[in-house]
Amino acid sequence: MSQLLSMAYVATLDDPVSPAGEPVLIRHAADVSSLVNSGTQTRNHAGIIIGIALGGVFLDAYDLGALAFGIKDITREFHLTPAGTGMVASAITFGAIVGAFFGGYLTDKIGRYRVFMADMFFFVVAALACAFAPNEWVLAAARFVMGLGVGIDLPVAMAFLAEFSRLRGRGNKAASIAMWCPTWYAAISISYLLVLLWYGVLPAGLTDWLWRLILGFGAVPALAIIAIRSRYMSESPVWAANQGDLAGAARILRRSYGINVQAAPAADGQAPATRVHSARWSNYAKLLKGIYLRRTVLATIIAVASSFAYNAVAFGLPVIISSFLAQSMLTTILASLGLNLLFAFVGGLIAVRWVPRFGAWNMTVLGYVMQLAALIGLGLIGRPTNGMDAGLAIAMLALFLFGQGIGPGSHSMTFASLSYPTSLRGVGVGFNQTLMRASSTVSLFLFPVLAALLGTGVFWVIALAPLAGLAALLSIRWEPSGYDVDAEDFAPAAATGAR
Repeated sequence: MSQLLSMAYVATLDDPVSPAGEPVLIRHAADVSSLVNSGTQTRNHAGIIIGIALGGVFLDAYDLGALAFGIKDITREFHLTPAGTGMVASAITFGAIVGAFFGGYLTDKIGRYRVFMADMFFFVVAALACAFAPNEWVLAAARFVMGLGVGIDLPVAMAFLAEFSRLRGRGNKAASIAMWCPTWYAAISISYLLVLLWYGVLPAGLTDWLWRLILGFGAVPALAIIAIRSRYMSESPVWAANQGDLAGAARILRRSYGINVQAAPAADGQAPATRVHSARWSNYAKLLKGIYLRRTVLATIIAVASSFAYNAVAFGLPVIISSFLAQSMLTTILASLGLNLLFAFVGGLIAVRWVPRFGAWNMTVLGYVMQLAALIGLGLIGRPTNGMDAGLAIAMLALFLFGQGIGPGSHSMTFASLSYPTSLRGVGVGFNQTLMRASSTVSLFLFPVLAALLGTGVFWVIALAPLAGLAALLSIRWEPSGYDVDAEDFAPAAATGAR
């Protein structure tokens, strides 16, 4: 009997919906992973789940960038000292550091779905609290809670993107994860558009409401995600199977992919499916051992270097542009919006399309080369003294943002997410994001300080970041795109020979 079941299982894996209507039989977590990786079945809700996960990324970016144009108004309204302004501005990044560390563990411990749903409530409550904050203390506390949500969200969102996508071909795991980048830039651009919209329609006496409207709007997409979660969202089938719940994994595959999947009955004398790996705090230590050490080092350097350079340039973009052009707030908003949409966003879309063909390693190298060239150009130009120099400086900013989108901006998360199997993906991304958020905090603090001391010479300092990223990539040639890293959960002995 067991041989017949085995033969039927092999046949149905090759043809998920056989002419006789026989179900696909799954015996262990590796079978579930193979079904998702094959990508030959007709999808049902899986693509929608990926879209909802990207909605969480959208919230992350929107909430992080929403304060860029409002901090001066907040400082004036609450009569903040420089220390008070720094407290309000940095509260979200400190929250994100804490959220990423604990969120990564919880994503592996209690599941992707539970963490994602709880995370959405953080965004709603925090956004509304920011909009109605009566003083700087409430605002800083709300931004810290919002940061917890931002930090928790990335590990779970990346897990969804990796575990509901095929392994190879167009739209593979690397491409799905890279979609986080254009989603991020779309959110930043929408925050600029909302600033522009309300800047134009609010009466002169109500412009002090601008920052409250922008921060409060973050509750809207979070509420939309909560409203549709019950119909479309589900647990990751690979995670469920890893917990020993093959029947649950089969239900998810039937619902999300529309194929007939059944958990194979245990043969006589055979124990039922058991948990493949358990989530423990000690899993963080595994990231620094064996084959995962070099991957962790590479993913961490890419994330830290990318974050440091991007935050110094992109979040300082309004200040940089206004100093180059000496123009009004409206001109600054439009120029920032145009650069993000035309270069960072487009670069991210190209990264999604090209990564299945060229790989994440090659594209990240290309992106860092572009950024290094742009920062050297900005350092050589210095402060523009005429229209030609200003045009060249803007072109260098555009090159930097395009390089970010096509390279490290998109694929920092590819390295962080696909360097680890399902059992370690949450803590892997959480660890990566904890260090990345710390780098963001440092760069956001250092940029204005260094800019005041060095002027445009600060670009030479920022150029050290892509240089470090290039050095790491040339030293560790690890290509995560197209590699079945989840198989390392099922055959750990064989994993020692992995790339």
